[in-house]
Amino acid sequence: MSKVSHDFTVGDHVVYPAHGVGQVQGIQTQEIAGLQLEVYVITFDHEKMTLRVPTAKARTAGLRALAETNVVSQALTTLKGRARVKRTMWSRRAQEYEAKINSGDLISIAEVVRDLHRAENQPEQSYSERQLYESALDRMAREVAAIERIDRDAAIGILNKSLIKAVAA
Repeated sequence: MSKVSHDFTVGDHVVYPAHGVGQVQGIQTQEIAGLQLEVYVITFDHEKMTLRVPTAKARTAGLRALAETNVVSQALTTLKGRARVKRTMWSRRAQEYEAKINSGDLISIAEVVRDLHRAENQPEQSYSERQLYESALDRMAREVAAIERIDRDAAIGILNKSLIKAVAA
């Protein structure tokens, strides 16, 4: 059997769409339904969860490396933009926001943060809006933290600066 090249190595931080930032702990071969399957073992500390993703299907499952610097810049610029809130029913918008968060795409997540952010002088969010906002903010902060090698709270500080500038503008 020839040596297979891998997209990710042990120790890499990766993004899995439905769970956010995790770290590759190992590459193992496991027998599943009588087949030998090579998997990435990824841990998500914030969810206290371990995920096994077949190496051959990792890309199609949406597993990706942390965003490049230009994508982070674009995402921060997105936060500074005007909120775009469609005039559709909340349940429909909530589904769209959820889909953007679970897409794993940093720019889409930034759009959710931007659209659901409330400044001090704005009306209070509903519980479900707040949940989606917190989820998107957390997902974005964890990726920025991993890229910048800072903690989550410091990353939230960076994101809040961009959001506050947007409101002040």
